[in-house]
Amino acid sequence: MKNLGMNELRKSYIDFFGNEKNHTILKSFPLIPQDDESLLLINAGMAPLKKYFIGEKKIKNNRATSSQRCVRTGDIERVGKTERHGTYFEMLGNFSFGDYFKKEAITWAYEFLTDRLQIDKEDIWVTVFHEDDEAYNIWHEQVGLSTDRILKQGKEDNFWELEVGPCGPCSEIFVDRGQSRAIDENDNQPGNDDSDRFLEVWNLVFTQFNKDKENNYTPLAHPNIDTGMGLERIAMVVQNKDNIFEIDVMQDIISEIEKVSGVKYKNNPKTDISIRVIADHAKAMTFLISDGIIPSNEKRGYVLRRLIRRAYRHGKLLGIKGEFLSQIVEKVIDTYKSEYEELVFNKENIINAIVDEEERFQNTIDQGLDRLNSLIDEMKENGEKELSGSEAFKLYDTYGFPLDLTKEILNEENFDVDINKFNEEMENQRELARNARKKDSGWSLDNIVTDGISPTEFVGYDDLEVKAKIISIFDDSENKKSIDASDKGIIVSDKTSFYAQGGGQVSDTGYILSENTKACVTDVQKKNDIYFHYVEVIEGSLQLNNEYLFKVDRNRRLDITRNHSATHLLDQALRDVLKDTVKQAGSLVDEDKLRFDFTYNEALTKEQKREIEDIINEKIREELPVRKNIVSFKESQEIGAIGLFEDKYKDNVRVVSIGEYSKELCGGCHVNNSSNILMFKIISESSVSAGVRRIEAVTGKKVYDLLVNQKNIIDDTAQFLNTRPNQIKQRIESLEEEIQNQKEEIKRLRSSSIKDIYKDLESNIVKKDDHNSVVYKFKNTSIGELRDYENRLKNSYDNLIIVFASVSDEKIVFTVSVDDNLTDKYNAGNIVREISQITGGNGGGRRNFAQAGGKDISKLDSALEKAFEII
Repeated sequence: MKNLGMNELRKSYIDFFGNEKNHTILKSFPLIPQDDESLLLINAGMAPLKKYFIGEKKIKNNRATSSQRCVRTGDIERVGKTERHGTYFEMLGNFSFGDYFKKEAITWAYEFLTDRLQIDKEDIWVTVFHEDDEAYNIWHEQVGLSTDRILKQGKEDNFWELEVGPCGPCSEIFVDRGQSRAIDENDNQPGNDDSDRFLEVWNLVFTQFNKDKENNYTPLAHPNIDTGMGLERIAMVVQNKDNIFEIDVMQDIISEIEKVSGVKYKNNPKTDISIRVIADHAKAMTFLISDGIIPSNEKRGYVLRRLIRRAYRHGKLLGIKGEFLSQIVEKVIDTYKSEYEELVFNKENIINAIVDEEERFQNTIDQGLDRLNSLIDEMKENGEKELSGSEAFKLYDTYGFPLDLTKEILNEENFDVDINKFNEEMENQRELARNARKKDSGWSLDNIVTDGISPTEFVGYDDLEVKAKIISIFDDSENKKSIDASDKGIIVSDKTSFYAQGGGQVSDTGYILSENTKACVTDVQKKNDIYFHYVEVIEGSLQLNNEYLFKVDRNRRLDITRNHSATHLLDQALRDVLKDTVKQAGSLVDEDKLRFDFTYNEALTKEQKREIEDIINEKIREELPVRKNIVSFKESQEIGAIGLFEDKYKDNVRVVSIGEYSKELCGGCHVNNSSNILMFKIISESSVSAGVRRIEAVTGKKVYDLLVNQKNIIDDTAQFLNTRPNQIKQRIESLEEEIQNQKEEIKRLRSSSIKDIYKDLESNIVKKDDHNSVVYKFKNTSIGELRDYENRLKNSYDNLIIVFASVSDEKIVFTVSVDDNLTDKYNAGNIVREISQITGGNGGGRRNFAQAGGKDISKLDSALEKAFEII
């Protein structure tokens, strides 16, 4: 068996399928799915290729190979504890989109393992679906594998499918790693998940059926091949390592963790887990941030945040003080830079995002401690000795608070924790993750059947009107021959002038017309190069096979093109002003405005926004020609065109150039000259999420409308302030001075009032042998003001019990404060609970301070009298 490094393994695989087996070599797609809302992150090698599998997109040779970067967090709790679980991994794959099938997939896989990697043929085991005689015979008769090493499995293990859609059997390949890794003498073939002897390294999926809602399996006309082999797993096999954390690329990363923590790897099973978690998560966070994901509380950002915080927490378990992950990530970048050069380019952004998140998490740890201390106080009050497992899990899940630390703090106070309930909550979360993984295959469930429908010819770049024949009509997903007045439906034509929604640009609207028919087109969507027009028939009817005039709303289209071309100028202007660290993170172009999201960690200054506007308006005035050319992708690279990732695998691409200033790959509609944009104005700049900013802007007549509206506001404001427009600022400054003087007077009067209230409070203090107490009623007084009065009194009087009530907006707020010297006898939580219940409210808190609400003001005096009785 060849002992290859991971980078050598990756290259060997790509060379084998790419060069020897004539596959198109794909560079790893980003971890953010492109135009796919069904996935949060790329979690399998085939996930970015769905549109190729369903025929919506084509690729050279109809076969491809890649080493795809993936992130999965469904088994995050097992990372570091098992030999082969990791959140970040690379998936080697070879794919056939209706080209070769089982014979080639099986024989080539065997050839690569036994010839290129020189794995002993006697160590190869496989499983097949028990009804898949074709695969079984190929393994036995053509490959030559003995029948005792071909295991037939049921549907649950060896058949890949969803509720509906493409599906098929699969064949898994295992490597026998030796008797020394067996659990016992019965561990002599694949099938024991607890065993490390037989390791699954490769899965070959034969997508050959289409499953419908009635569970009918119809053979596909062009079956596909989808394979996946974990790069880290196969590296573990050929390097003869115990786990994926000891393969060559991980050694430098783990050495760095040892250096930062002072803890040696493989000295203690407990610290080994923490070191592995940090190493794995550091890889994942590095690539996630490099691909434009920023830590946040939702979706992809939450996945990243959780990874950073778990790694940070395990650093604390190793005894590391302060921020440290940036040092580990630098080592990750250094280790992977030969294959992924973008890591070096994005290094500063990656480091900054991680340092910021570590600082934030330090505050979260503190919040978790506050919450745990509050729970301990409540348990003391209630005479409890065990913390609820649900609360312990909430501390873990919400605050990232480790269970071990929770147990340690509780033990110091002679408390325990319900471990069984905690584990139950944890298992519930895992079950949700497992169910999500079962459903999340990477395939969409809403595939529209387009068999037999010819692609639509789009002529709308140059012509806004065209005569076209209707070739399909749908009404509620059913084929129709016509739709009549007042009905809605979807029509497909042989050609169209309507642009279908895509690339951030909304679809065209307009009309489909004939002498007796008028139908309004409200939306246009595209699938498999077929344009679906959503229509509402106003008069007459639309008939199958009849010809009609397709007429786009011209003025709306022109407004859309102005905004789209301005978006390209904005993209380049942002790069000029903010430098090349800026990356597009989404856009939307319609007739009213343009919206552009980009990665950047700070709000733009007024000067930066003005500079961006000036650059774009200058390019508009320069009357730059806008060219749209179809060129080879290689040529587009040579001229420096910026493009979406998915365009890299098209033979020819459309480049939109605005003079020599902006060059982008784009399929959208654009003006013919930059002067057609007329004018550009930013209307807002805001945060979308941590590290992602959004600019909204207008062009053309909308800028004029905006300026007119602002002028009207200025005139109205001047009239309201009884001054001239050019003197509004001076007038406001004068009013601010007046207001400040009035605030000072109010402050002086309020101070005098506070003194009077404080005197009244002192006069109401009741002195007893072991304590002083005061019960007082306020009107329209905030909680903050009540606390101020409490603190004043406590600074002047010892052993004080304070009961306050404030009435505001027909509601009551109670606060009770008990001197710390008295809490063994007097409980603020009990007092406030009893008096608030008299007024129909409730509340509670600690022994030294508590607050509650009340509803029935008529019973407030009775409640306050009760307070004296309780005390």
